[in-house]
Amino acid sequence: MSDLQHFINGKRAENTAGGSGGRWGDVFNPATGERAGRVALGGAAEVDQAVRAAAAAFPGWAATPPLTRARVLFKFRELLEREADAMARIITDEHGKVLSDAKGELVRGAEVVEFACGIPHLLKGDFTEQVGRGIDSWSVRQPLGVCVGITPFNFPAMVPMWMFPVALACGNSFVLKPSERDPSTGYRIAELLLEAGLPPGVFNVVNGDKEAVDALLRHPDVDAISFVGSTAIAAYIYATAAQNGKRVQALGGAKNHMVVMPDADLDQATDALMGAAYGSAGERCMAVSVAVAVGGVGDRLMDKLVPRVRALKVGPGTDPDAEMGPLVTGTHLAKVRSYVDLGVAEGAKLVVDGRGLNLQGYESGFFLGGCLFDDVTPDMRIYKEEIFGPVLSVVRAPDFEQAVKLVNDHEYGNGVAIFTRDGDAAREFANRIQIGMVGVNVPIPVPMAFHSFGGWKRSLFGDMAVHGMEGVRFYTRLKTVTSRWPAGIRSGAEYVMPTMR
Repeated sequence: MSDLQHFINGKRAENTAGGSGGRWGDVFNPATGERAGRVALGGAAEVDQAVRAAAAAFPGWAATPPLTRARVLFKFRELLEREADAMARIITDEHGKVLSDAKGELVRGAEVVEFACGIPHLLKGDFTEQVGRGIDSWSVRQPLGVCVGITPFNFPAMVPMWMFPVALACGNSFVLKPSERDPSTGYRIAELLLEAGLPPGVFNVVNGDKEAVDALLRHPDVDAISFVGSTAIAAYIYATAAQNGKRVQALGGAKNHMVVMPDADLDQATDALMGAAYGSAGERCMAVSVAVAVGGVGDRLMDKLVPRVRALKVGPGTDPDAEMGPLVTGTHLAKVRSYVDLGVAEGAKLVVDGRGLNLQGYESGFFLGGCLFDDVTPDMRIYKEEIFGPVLSVVRAPDFEQAVKLVNDHEYGNGVAIFTRDGDAAREFANRIQIGMVGVNVPIPVPMAFHSFGGWKRSLFGDMAVHGMEGVRFYTRLKTVTSRWPAGIRSGAEYVMPTMR
């Protein structure tokens, strides 16, 4: 990467200010700390150009038979498989996650593409013959128009693919505003969609920051907004877009708990915590950041966790032996380090301190070793707030009831897990817990594409989750038709509420 521009109407598009006269943002290689290139930061003019292109392309794409739209996505899925290694390298170079994790991200995104390929079946409506004498009624789902995806840095491929495959399959056009921290993946997706046969203008990419986001939220020709990011911004996105008459789904932050019961398989639970807390350097909305040790299991759990966290293999994402890569930017590294400092100041016990990590040859990289706190209490900010880094807090709960209360009292409601051998405890937990996605001996319960992803409470703003049938409902409008063909003598006007007799 050197200078990355926008992708509008099937081709590269520069800032309207032109070249170096426009605004630019720096993109870094997180492993080295070096600036890898620049990304054009679009504003209202670039947003308007992209939305106009999408609006112009919408009628033709909406009129395209669903089977034809599905075939374009089939081809796109084929191209994703062909380009998987190259795209994983792009993700690793700009985000920092290890290559195996980047490839896993692509697989989970491709699953939504595969789901969307079945759209002819999913768009079928309902039909009732003879709802009244000589009257039939049926329902159809029709596309909205121009849909927008505003996506985060942590999954530059997967999160956009939670959105646009379903939107496109339903007949909408789309404008993607990827994170300016790792924008190249979004641009490459646009190129592959064009190669797959998607008409120019149906999918567009505008790079930018808050200026571009605000322009998208207020543009009169945008019909729907999908967002994934922090809760503060999700609330802003939801309120602003809704005020401007748009359909909105805005997924916010998380503080995902994993409850470890006294009867749990502790080797399994430890493996689960290591992967869920420290995978992708904790930069996941489904990362486990709180382990709730129930009853007397806490000391035994810590005995297993501490040596594993200390032995965590941290390195550049391209190192095949690395288990965890760097954080995405120096700014984010400083933020996460400040939370570790805060935890110490609040009185939590920092059992493993990753702040002193120094990798030879990568001294300027954005690396932080795994951090592990014990004796964390619910009044601490490191418990309440989303850290989004490789920091795991262990909270002690005396019994099952207190563990459930702890989880339910938290303002976030994204994901949760329980590790136990007791089926009754697991069933009770799944029934009573006020969280959108629940795992039983599964640490990161991300639903498959044919189910839907979404949290509760301040982790989701809007009525519909993403992908699955919730996604189909979000990206379509329901229309119900009641029809009668007149025959014989007309009976004249009727001035009462129609009844089907």
